[in-house]
Amino acid sequence: MKSKGRVLIVSPEMVPFAKTGGLADVAGALPLALSSLGWEVRTIIPKYRMVDEDRFGLRDSLPKGTSISVPVGERVEKGTLKETQMPNSTIVSYFLVHPEFYDREELYRDRARDGDYVDNDERFIFFARGVLEALKAVGWKPQVIHCNDWQTGLIPLFLKSVYAQDSFFQGVATLFSIHNLGYQGNFPATTFPKLCLDGNLFKPMGPLEFWGQVSFLKAGLVYADILNTVSPRYAQEIQSDQKYGLGMEGVLRSRSKDLYGIVNGIDQRVWNPQTDSFIPYRYSEADLSGKERNKFALLKRVGLPIPWGRVPLMGIISRLADQKGFDLIAEAIDKIMNLDLQLVLLGTGDEKYHLIFQEVARKYPHKAGVNLRFDDELAHLIEAGADIFLMPSQYEPCGLNQLYSLRYGTIPIVRETGGLADTIQDYEPKSNQGTGFVFRDYTSQGMLKAIKRALTLYQDQTSWERLMRRAMREDFSWERSAGEYARLYEKAMAKGNGG
Repeated sequence: MKSKGRVLIVSPEMVPFAKTGGLADVAGALPLALSSLGWEVRTIIPKYRMVDEDRFGLRDSLPKGTSISVPVGERVEKGTLKETQMPNSTIVSYFLVHPEFYDREELYRDRARDGDYVDNDERFIFFARGVLEALKAVGWKPQVIHCNDWQTGLIPLFLKSVYAQDSFFQGVATLFSIHNLGYQGNFPATTFPKLCLDGNLFKPMGPLEFWGQVSFLKAGLVYADILNTVSPRYAQEIQSDQKYGLGMEGVLRSRSKDLYGIVNGIDQRVWNPQTDSFIPYRYSEADLSGKERNKFALLKRVGLPIPWGRVPLMGIISRLADQKGFDLIAEAIDKIMNLDLQLVLLGTGDEKYHLIFQEVARKYPHKAGVNLRFDDELAHLIEAGADIFLMPSQYEPCGLNQLYSLRYGTIPIVRETGGLADTIQDYEPKSNQGTGFVFRDYTSQGMLKAIKRALTLYQDQTSWERLMRRAMREDFSWERSAGEYARLYEKAMAKGNGG
């Protein structure tokens, strides 16, 4: 079959190689879905310590003694390139090697100083320009370079400045994906000379300047051929006002005709109650009996008693932070725990919320199972065993857990924002339609009202099971999302006249 086009997906992290958050899941699933649609796809990330060379069979991409050179200020940094095939595919995955930059305990944060690495600017200057040098070194020319988040934002800028006259990159187009505008890659003015670019680019209001800082995100927003973010609602919100745009709303409005929203997909090979290897009892829309058995297994796992009667179990899997609505949850937690429900929480985050939920566990030992850690197996069991999933985000570019919850028949309670608004339809009792419970105002009262609506319906087992089955029929597969990305690649290729 003739390839529909050649795409390089560039990301700072990617499943199964290296992960800190949902970006890695997206970057790892999209290439496989695109490949199944007939695209020739390759990927590249930095070679972090986390990447297991033996497990994934990494090998040298370049002849021995060959290196990739990147100027960073007045010095030249040298790296190498390794590659492997993405598991269960023919997709070539590259890794940019520079031990001083990437052979570290964590990907972006310095645990010793509890903050970002002080040289993150240099690490991702090297990565952005190193990606382009790597393509030349291996002689593979994509038609589209798909850049993800601020760590890749310099790539469109370098293509249209340093490499503008380089025949190798003629016709190469760029798509820049914003996964969360809250992470911008803003650095002091002292970073600019390290880019080795024309000084006009850093004038006030210029394409790189953001409140006196150098913004890698803004570079991507200004110079990429096509922009997208991870839901249509979020694409609107980030252009609307400072609350969502975080200072970038003017730049985004100026690119509105090139800005699209595509809801993330979920990897149904991993998140599927019919095949999930992490859960003890598999089930389907046609046979829901395994879900209740998973609920009992989950209660036992987290040390909660099996209740008498029909008592719902509400799950939360999240980073514990204000953005995820934990200020609302903390404000209302005693009222929540006084409702006829049980709660299981999994996640880590801000210390203040660790302390709050440690106290919740002590105060309500028979009603709250609190797990302040990362545990992938438990995350699957919560999705399979909980009846309800709470996700009251202040803002949410897309969100994945509400999509996993739909797939597992675990009914989401969400706030009407970003991808949550795009993916969850509020339950309407008169028409008996909807896939979850949605509240609009960012208040604990609004959240509590939605929880009580869910608890009321839960007592009507017939209506609840009908709602579960309707949720499980929703299609948020990567095949659907990949088709939308393919259309954006075609738009980018038309702008770049890629050949």
